[in-house]
Amino acid sequence: METLALYPGSFDPITYGHLDILERATELFDKVIITIAINSKKDTVFSGDEREALIAECLEDKEWAERVEIQQFTGLLVDFAKEKDAQTLVRGVRQVSDFEYEFRMALTNRRLAPDVDTVFLMPNEQLTFISASLVKEIAYWDGDLSSFVPQHVAEALHDKYKDQKELQ
Repeated sequence: METLALYPGSFDPITYGHLDILERATELFDKVIITIAINSKKDTVFSGDEREALIAECLEDKEWAERVEIQQFTGLLVDFAKEKDAQTLVRGVRQVSDFEYEFRMALTNRRLAPDVDTVFLMPNEQLTFISASLVKEIAYWDGDLSSFVPQHVAEALHDKYKDQKELQ
């Protein structure tokens, strides 16, 4: 039986930390679906389609990319997991504060879907400080993003914020 995991998140934008967790997940599961959460209540820099394209470009040169699929979803994650017959949710945990939040979410998801487990993965210790909100703040002030995100993601962020600033 093929093992299938979902790696959910907003990925706004995808970072080296996300990619590290994704690579680790492909070593554990036969297939991983990156599930881009589309939440109309949450302000994002990139649209769902833009995030999907940025992620796809990140995967172009990865040998493990053939085991990865990218899909957008709305609604409850556990419902999407059931729809896809996924057995596992993969969550990255960088710090204790992440664990507290993720632990509550895992327990809630288990209540809603007892047959879907959550696996917590830690990124490489050199990447634990990276967060999408930190990356967006650096990009807004036109800072160097080279150690946080791939070059094409950095360029897309700088373009978005340049356009935003021109509109103000």
